[in-house]
Amino acid sequence: MPSVVWNARMLGLPFVYWVLWTGALINRLGGFVYTFLALYLTQERGFSVEQAGGVVSLYGLGSIVASAMGGVMADRLGRRPTLLLASVFGAAAMLQLGLARAPWHIAVATFLLGLLTDAYRPALQASVADVAAPEDRIRAYGYLYWAANLGFTGAAVIGGLLAKAHFALLFAGDAATTLLFGLLVFLRVPETRPDSAGPAASASERAEPSRPPAPPASLDAPYRDPILVAFLLAQLLVAVLFFQSAVTLPVDMRAHGRTEAQYGGLIAINGVLIVTLQPLVTRLVQRYPRAQVLALGAALTGVGFGLTGLGHSALFYAFTIVVWTLGEMALSPVAPAVVADLSPRELRGMYQGAFTMTWGIAAALAPVLGSMALGRGGSWILWGGCAALGLLAAGLHLLIAPARRRRLMALATAEDDPVAREDGLGRW
Repeated sequence: MPSVVWNARMLGLPFVYWVLWTGALINRLGGFVYTFLALYLTQERGFSVEQAGGVVSLYGLGSIVASAMGGVMADRLGRRPTLLLASVFGAAAMLQLGLARAPWHIAVATFLLGLLTDAYRPALQASVADVAAPEDRIRAYGYLYWAANLGFTGAAVIGGLLAKAHFALLFAGDAATTLLFGLLVFLRVPETRPDSAGPAASASERAEPSRPPAPPASLDAPYRDPILVAFLLAQLLVAVLFFQSAVTLPVDMRAHGRTEAQYGGLIAINGVLIVTLQPLVTRLVQRYPRAQVLALGAALTGVGFGLTGLGHSALFYAFTIVVWTLGEMALSPVAPAVVADLSPRELRGMYQGAFTMTWGIAAALAPVLGSMALGRGGSWILWGGCAALGLLAAGLHLLIAPARRRRLMALATAEDDPVAREDGLGRW
């Protein structure tokens, strides 16, 4: 009996969730190609820094399209087919990029890589909402974010060793781990889409009375939801801040006498804190109203980056990184759970796709906005602007909280009370 219980639910989450968690960890652990793509293009293919930057931006463009496309596929085809297709075609795209030699071929292959590999994200996020009980979603998304950071930390080390041996190993290794994720899905993950009401569905959804399938929604349905759009705008502002850690922060550190090696050691604080503290923070934030957690996370992120302009010692830089990392850890498990609560059951994939798209848009906007602010206005304008954006996002989260609460009150049923989760009364 204990083994049956262990297989059914571990740490209060179903076994299917942990299969997805393991697959996401493996997939991220093999995420070498994007991390080392600019280095590969400049060292192995002879691209200039500007050319490499332009090609890498095509990955971000593909990722933006993938978010919308993957969300539609998750809702129309199903979570399982979307994850399988993204795994197979994503691995093929990695191998194609590794074999590409002509500049035009490399550019097209890079766009396809972003398009095909990132299409799995909305399906994965929607699957978590499907299989985890609503009151457990913050923990589920928090552990998933933790897995992504565990994988990223390992990928940086393993990828560096592979790149030193031969760049071709990066593409082969990334493709292999992507296929392994797909294999786990194929062997152990059933379809979780709510209208299937299969064994992977959460208990609250299986308890709901059966109803005829809803007609397919229009593709712009999430973007006509004013509450979701306002929420995504706040998240976009914060996402633009996070990307400054890789865009303008190293430039600022270099201008104030910090070396590349020092930047690497300082930015590693972010990963170390997330790997060691994220599970604890995830359990802690469930005790408090979500609007307050979101506002606090956005404010800490903005203030953390804003403080960067006030001091330039290594110790002070480390302090600022700790501040905005705490904001990141507070936001990461709560934001996708809010999107899951706001979305109709039949549109979870599209709503999560709209959410993941904000990160792709931020990846495209952040380098332009940050570099412009730093180049034309200087360090004070850049970091002061970051503080203002973070506080603006915090205020927006508080401003839309009453409207979100009214939406959740309208959705409340005898089996499920999303308002209780909004007030921080979920299981922890």
